[in-house]
Formats: sequence, structure tokens, C-alpha cells
Amino acid sequence: MTDATNLSEAEAANELMRLARQIAHHDRLYHAEDSPEISDAEYDALVRRNAELEAAFPHLVRADSPSRKVGHAIAASPLGKVTHEVRMMSLDNAFSPEEVAEWLARMRRFLNLPEGEPLAVTTEDKIDGLSCSLRYENGKLVRAATRGDGQVGEDVTANVAYIRDIPQSLPAGVPEVFEVRGEVYMEKQAFTALNAAQHEAGGKLFANPRNAAAGSLRQKDASVTAKRPLRFWAHGWGAASAVPGATQTEVVETLKAWGFPVSPLFARVEGAAEALVARFDAIGKARPDLPYDIDGVVYKLDRLDWQERLGFVAKAPRWALAHKFPAERAETVVQGIDIQVGRTGKLTPVGRLAPVLVGGVTVTNVTLHNRDEIARLGLRVGDRVVIQRAGDVIPQVVENLTREEDRPAFAFPDHCPECGSEAVAEDGEVDVRCTGGLICPAQRTQRLEHFVSRKALDIEGLGEKTIAQFFALGWLESPADIYRLRKRRSDILALEGWQEKSIDNLLAAIEAKRAPDAARLLFGLGIRHVGEVTARDLMKHLHELPALRTLAERAHEGDADAVSEITAIDGIGPSVVEALGDFFHEPHNVAVWEDILSEVTPPRFEVKTVASRVAGKTVVFTGKLETMSRDEAKAQAERLGAKAAGSVSAKTDLLVAGPGAGSKLKKAAELGIEVVDEAGWAAIVAEAG
Repeated sequence: MTDATNLSEAEAANELMRLARQIAHHDRLYHAEDSPEISDAEYDALVRRNAELEAAFPHLVRADSPSRKVGHAIAASPLGKVTHEVRMMSLDNAFSPEEVAEWLARMRRFLNLPEGEPLAVTTEDKIDGLSCSLRYENGKLVRAATRGDGQVGEDVTANVAYIRDIPQSLPAGVPEVFEVRGEVYMEKQAFTALNAAQHEAGGKLFANPRNAAAGSLRQKDASVTAKRPLRFWAHGWGAASAVPGATQTEVVETLKAWGFPVSPLFARVEGAAEALVARFDAIGKARPDLPYDIDGVVYKLDRLDWQERLGFVAKAPRWALAHKFPAERAETVVQGIDIQVGRTGKLTPVGRLAPVLVGGVTVTNVTLHNRDEIARLGLRVGDRVVIQRAGDVIPQVVENLTREEDRPAFAFPDHCPECGSEAVAEDGEVDVRCTGGLICPAQRTQRLEHFVSRKALDIEGLGEKTIAQFFALGWLESPADIYRLRKRRSDILALEGWQEKSIDNLLAAIEAKRAPDAARLLFGLGIRHVGEVTARDLMKHLHELPALRTLAERAHEGDADAVSEITAIDGIGPSVVEALGDFFHEPHNVAVWEDILSEVTPPRFEVKTVASRVAGKTVVFTGKLETMSRDEAKAQAERLGAKAAGSVSAKTDLLVAGPGAGSKLKKAAELGIEVVDEAGWAAIVAEAG
């Protein structure tokens, strides 16, 4: 990796943009979907590289930089939203004794302390859980919320009622308002038992205790949470009408007296960095025997008045630090390489290992990420490798110790092992994906769920469990089968849990979609790169679905006019042309396409617009929209005859800027583009009627 100081400004700007996309992707998987793809160590490496580049090129730091964000927005959550009165911050990380020493030195310099002035710091193990804030008013628990993006979290008040560690009321004499902050977690033994029960019931298996805790707490149905063995411990506070102590230690002791569990390893340390590192080493040695997972040690300056003086940087307090444990490593042999097909068609290689103990856990599988990673490692069956386990995400290979040995290279498949369809990697991408789409068993149920989802066909009553049930019975294998369920009314009635009314409601909902919106149908088919907006753009131009197939097939055969016609549609590029060509080149997909069009008759696609002062203009939305979703805003723009674009350019006519608007607002000002706030946009919409 090139040293940040040796990069040109353009190179740094490009790398920062790539890092922002990568970090946002992994933030969403970790915080919003509880399904991380990479280890904590890999994620930390991305964040540290971002910090290095921003330090070397401070003028390139954007308002929406990952260094200024906490967690991930929760717009897609089924739970209610809660705005935190006091923002829930994250912590800066350290990975070496030198970084801990520098943190102490920075605080001394900031506080202007004489060399001999003692600096007391609290230490506690950093539990790997889900951050939660509990608001008490007059001693009664009135609201519980997850961290979310730090400013807005999810309302889990009903859910935490089932966590026995969380008091519903506090003793007399507590402050009128006090928010207790801590972590919801699941112990290792309880996690193992939960996954065993999930496996027995055919349910979702969780990757690690943290994901299990997050998935259990973030349930719309609190009765699901009630069945999960969740725990909680407190480590801080947010909004407070009064703080019961002058030091971190005093407040933590008070929380313990009020009935909250706190870290059993909490301790106050006074002295130099060596004392903190000694405490870090001691907790690290105890780590394998703890009943819960930890990934480091948290240090906090003890005196609260000094905490207040130090304050915060963009997303973390200056007076606290997370000292992370290094990744753990071991040697073993690759006994096999399997290819797994994910719900999006991605072919992921997984190494099967000779069992090896790493950090107290027996490891038998390792992610190999993609085809390029296997090539980079020169990996083959029989190789001896070094594996690394950071936290509890599936481990990774960091070194091949026998790559020079004479052994046949691993041949990555060019056809899907599940359905036999072609498996291809698009230009500029490392992931190889199955082109089978709806006919691929590995993707089928998830694709069917997408097909009936709210933004696609929006068929009420046909949810995940029903699709899985009907699929297992062989009744649902493609979208067209949904419309043939009317022939199975008596079969469905014979199933447990189904009544006359529920069946009739489901069949009526299906029949109501016999003439679906063409763009929604196209989006519902799940063609790669054809999202909701792209589907509408294609249909606005072509109007009829058969015309799309004809044009895509011509483009795939190399017809330059067809390629030009598709790419001339604003917002559509070569990747969409390639994806459409791949879809219609696969006979299985063509069969699905023809089958569904034999069951439904989408009307000609036309966008109805009203006269407005933004008709024919380009509008960009930025910042946080508070009265509507981004999709609603774009739909409004379309109805007014305007185009909603994603970036500001000389072609932009109007910028609608919500709170937190950053680089786009700055660029609009530089280009002299008209800017209105959300209320101004609402006035434009109302004016058009």
C-alpha cells in the first residue's frame, strides 16, 4: 500500500471515495443487517487507512466522511425511530502500547498538566455487544433505543422489558432524568445453545454472539426477544438532569448500586502507559475463560471535569480509547475448497481446514473471499496456511506457507455449481456471479421474496415464511408460480395454520397484481444493476417489456445502435447493458421471463406528470430529509416532471438541502445553483398541486 504522503491529490481523493463506499457497505452489514462480511481487523484497517489519508490531505475531508459517522442509518428498520438527546458516540482505537502512550500525552498537553500530575484512568473489558441507551424519568424506564447512526436509533423499549439485567425502575432519590448506556450481549454458552435450537428448527444461524444479540434485540415482535437469552451491562450515561459523582468510577459504582450489572473487570489505574498496558495484558490472558466475547479494553479518563474540558472530536470523545486485541493466528492445512452460492448469486470460495484451535475456538472453515484472493495466495488443496481469527467473524488466510510446492492450481468454476448457469465477473469487478437468477436454487427463495416485496409487486400476505413453506412443497419455483397458486386452494387449506379467509385474502392480493406496473415487475425480477430507479428509467424510454428484451438481445449480439440507445438513457451505463445481455443470454432466465408474461399483462408504462416550475429540470437531494424518505422525494420530483440526480454538476438546476448537507451544498454554491431547504421543496410541490 502506497504511503499516504507519496500520493498525488487526485490519487488520494479517489482512494478516499473508494474507502467511503467500502466502509459504508460494511457499516450497513454490521450495524443494520447484523451480517458482517469481513473481520474486525480488516474493518479497522480500512478505517485507519482513511484516517491516514485524511491526515495527509485534510482539505479532502468531506462532511460525510466515515471519520465523522457513527454506526449506520436505520431508515430500513421496521422499528420506530428515536432521536438521542445526547449523541451516542463511538471510540477511537489503539493497537499498540505506543498509541496508548500518545493518547495519554495528548490529554496531558490539552489539559496543560505538569509532568508529575497524576492521571487516573478507568479500565474495563470491551464487550462485543449492541449499544443501547435506557432513559429513566423519575426513576421509571420510559424508553430504550439502539445507537443507530449516533443521532437516531431504533425504539426497543418493549424488547428490553424481557432482559432481566435491566431494571424497570430505579431506587428513590435518583435524578429526574438519567440515561444509562451500555451493551446488550449474549454469553458464549447461550449463543451455542441458541444456534443449536435454530439449526434444529431450520432457522437462521448467527455468525457470532454479537450478531445473535443484535438480531434478537432488533425484533419488531418483542415476543421473539423474550425467548432469547440476552444480558446487559452498563458503562456510561447520556442525558442527565444530574450526574451522581465527580469521577467515572463514582458514577459506575452508583449504577451498580442502582441494580445495573457493570464489567466485573472494571478497575481504576493511576500512572503511565505501562500501567494501562499491564492491565490490558492481564485482561487479554483472562479473555479465553470469560463467559462472553470481548475484543479489547476501554480506557476512560476518570475525572469528569477533565472529560468535559477535553470534549469530543468528530465522532469520539478525546478522553476515551479502545485498545483492541491483535488478531489471533495458527497454522493448518487446506483439505478442500468449496464454492457457496449466495442469495445475490455471488460465488464465494470457502476453505475446509484440518481443525485447529485459535484463541480457544476450533476453526474448520475459512473464507477465501473471491477468485482473485485464491490467485493472490496461490492457494490449492493440500497447502499449509497461516489463518487469522479476529473477533468471531469467519477467519481468513493470511499466508500460504507451501505455495512453491508443485501442486495443480485450483480451477475456479465458470458455471454455477447449484444450477449450471454461466458464472461471470463483470468488467472492473472481482466477484464471480451466477447468471441463473430465479432458476438457481441458492437464490430462488430470496429472489421470490424480492419479487413480492413492497417496492416490486407488493403482494400482501406472501411473506418469507409462506414463500419458504410453499417452495419446500414444490409449489413455488418461479414468479409465475405465484399466479398459479389459485389452483392449490384446497392444498393450502389442508396446511396447518391456514383458514378460508387467510387463503382468500392471499389469492385476492395475487389476482390484484395481474396487470402490474411494468417498472415494478422489471425491478422485481432482480436483474443485476437494474434497481428501482433504473427499471423506471428503462420503462420510461421503452414503455413495453417486450421492447426491452429485443433491445437487450440486440445489444448483447454487438448491435452498436442498440448499445447506444440503452446508454443514451440518462443514468444508464455499460454495466446495465452487460447485465441485461447476460440475463437474456441465459435460456433459463428467458423461460422465466416468458412464463411470467404469460400470467400477467403489464399496461403500457407512462409517467404522469403535472405542470411545475421544475419540469424538465434536474434536482439533487442531499443531507437528511426529515419529512419524507429519499424515495418519496425522488417520486415527487418525477411527478413534477423533473429528474432526480445523485450528484451535483453544471447540469443541476436545484439542490434540496436537508440537515447535514456537506460537499454537495458546497459545490452547488460554487456553481451558483439554486438551493432550497426541505420546506422550500414542499412549497414547490404544493404549488404544483
